[in-house]
Amino acid sequence: MLRICCVAIFLLMVLTPGVTNTHANDAFPNARKPTNREDLKYWLENMVVFHDFTMDEIQQATGLEQSDIRIAISGLKLKPGSNSKTKPNAPLLVKPYPGGRHPRIGFLEGAIHPQRETKISVFTPWDQSSYVVLDIPEAIWSNLGLTYLAHTHVPTIWSKQNIDLPQMEWTRHKSGTLSLLRKLPNGIQFHTVVEPRKDAVLMDMLLTNGTEKPLSKLRVQNCAMLKMAKGFSQQNNENKVFRAPYAACKSESGNHWIIMAWSPCFKPWGNQKCPCLHSDPIFPDCPPGETSRVKGWFSFYTGTNIEAEFDRIDQLGWQKIPMKGFE
Repeated sequence: MLRICCVAIFLLMVLTPGVTNTHANDAFPNARKPTNREDLKYWLENMVVFHDFTMDEIQQATGLEQSDIRIAISGLKLKPGSNSKTKPNAPLLVKPYPGGRHPRIGFLEGAIHPQRETKISVFTPWDQSSYVVLDIPEAIWSNLGLTYLAHTHVPTIWSKQNIDLPQMEWTRHKSGTLSLLRKLPNGIQFHTVVEPRKDAVLMDMLLTNGTEKPLSKLRVQNCAMLKMAKGFSQQNNENKVFRAPYAACKSESGNHWIIMAWSPCFKPWGNQKCPCLHSDPIFPDCPPGETSRVKGWFSFYTGTNIEAEFDRIDQLGWQKIPMKGFE
């Protein structure tokens, strides 16, 4: 009874407009405070049960006082690592990345204040305390310049005009699909869809030209960050294989692989400082009012013949596999 009362008081204090203490938000400018009780429960479960965040990381992500966070975790009976059991034939475990923990080991100056709305975590099937953070998209270039960037680094066409883009969140659909739709100030719109399956995560990215002029040079940077995948976080490219459209990283044990591909592929590569994998696609030129599309694949492989695995994935024709509806 005491625990329930404490949680009720906590919810009243931190989620009621006009009563909230804003000190934590001032101290953690990239934090996102839960908007209601359901939001609070979802994100705390995400951070504690699945991502095993420390108290400091939860505070960085939410902006809440640590004493309030402890009350809420206790009241919700959340325990780190309780996601370890999965059902047979279940899809790969995918969650929106909650922010608060920087997804890179190095090259942090190249990703200041990373935004969580473009990021998802895909948990490895052999160890569900390990995960890869996909940033989709990390950046979009066009003939207009750097049109979108999911963190602060080099200037975009918006930062040059002192225009701040609003924070967004992934839409979580009943089917297990995640989607994000962002409309930029000039009318360009991009829509990312993620569908977890048993053998892979299928991804779809659409770009609609809402301007009055054709768009070209629509290169996208999609990143798979390996910091939290045990056995894959070495800061080098010696453990990676690049064969367009595939980019793959081998574990220290040598028998586990992480694979990402996007099509049509502009360039597969890896940044050893992060460390990360890239399979960067390029949208076809897009006339006014039209929509261009690129398709993505992400999977895990246990074995030693990565080239044969690339061939097997090729034979699936993954670029043409239809994705589920949202609901």
